[in-house]
Amino acid sequence: MNTIIVTGSAGLIGSESVRFFADKGFHVVGIDNNMRAQFFGKSASTEWNRDLLKNKYGNLYQHYNLDIRDRTKIEKLFKDYSTDIDLIIHTAAQPSHDWAAKDPHTDFTVNANGTLNLLEATRQFCPNSVFIFTSTNKVYGDTPNYMPLKELETRWEIDPSHQYANGIDESMTIDNSKHSLFGASKVSADILVQEYGKYFGLKTASFRGGCLTGPFHSGTQLHGFLAYLMKCTIMGEPYTIFGYKGKQVRDNIHSYDLVNAFYHFYQNPRSGEVYNIGGSRHSHCSMMEAISLCEEIVGKKLQSVYAENNRIGDHVWYVSDVRKFAAHYPQWKYKYNLVKILEEMYNCQVSRLCTK
Repeated sequence: MNTIIVTGSAGLIGSESVRFFADKGFHVVGIDNNMRAQFFGKSASTEWNRDLLKNKYGNLYQHYNLDIRDRTKIEKLFKDYSTDIDLIIHTAAQPSHDWAAKDPHTDFTVNANGTLNLLEATRQFCPNSVFIFTSTNKVYGDTPNYMPLKELETRWEIDPSHQYANGIDESMTIDNSKHSLFGASKVSADILVQEYGKYFGLKTASFRGGCLTGPFHSGTQLHGFLAYLMKCTIMGEPYTIFGYKGKQVRDNIHSYDLVNAFYHFYQNPRSGEVYNIGGSRHSHCSMMEAISLCEEIVGKKLQSVYAENNRIGDHVWYVSDVRKFAAHYPQWKYKYNLVKILEEMYNCQVSRLCTK
């Protein structure tokens, strides 16, 4: 039986990866020590999701409560499974701009050093496996904010004649911009993943995601835009909009569509690749538009407040151009659009929140 290692296995993309591959009969080894609760508090704990996976998949899913910064334990795990490992999906991270500034050492050691530990363990013990890294659009820093934008009634929008009108592609520079410390640590990891492909010949890819979302997201104020917005709308909790008049634009990709992209890469891998991946023009919205959709689905108004200052390094407009990946893997298609994402998220959250 083929073995897959998933880091951050109880988080949004990690748990989607577990479900996707376990449903196909793979043996999945999950690594997750619930650091999300340490980062964002008890409400962000992923223990509920870990338990769902263990109960549903039984022997197909083996969970390890390991810290990816612990090189000795990571190397032992990889040595134990060795060449049985076909695929590593690395989703574990400290994912917040704001949190990173509070504790730069933890942010960097999780995001950069943890990634190095996993890559080197892959090179030592299973060099023929495929290594997929969940990177971020924040590797581009605030460069997208210098594009010419015009203000519309509910959003900021780019001129249709601009080279990035269909979305931002991989040609955008990652240099000479303000990344936030989170962005800097993810750049470090992203470059390492590329280098282990280009220098050592490993089959690696960095997927630079837009807003990754889905029903299994433990959304909080500092991370998990749509999940947290839907939660606040359902529960009647106040939601803070940070700057840009609430007209900032994001593209949103369902966790299933992202993991399905991983699967296509796994079947025909390359070395040291980089892909921008997100909802593209297929599934994108402004903050104001997302609020209106959540209110319509839930059937009540959101209690929102506006803070004039935007988050440092935050994007005004970001839409991913996914055409490079689609050209390499033309069989990959979206399953979810924005409305379908939010409706599924609503149904899942109502069920989960009401049973606590």
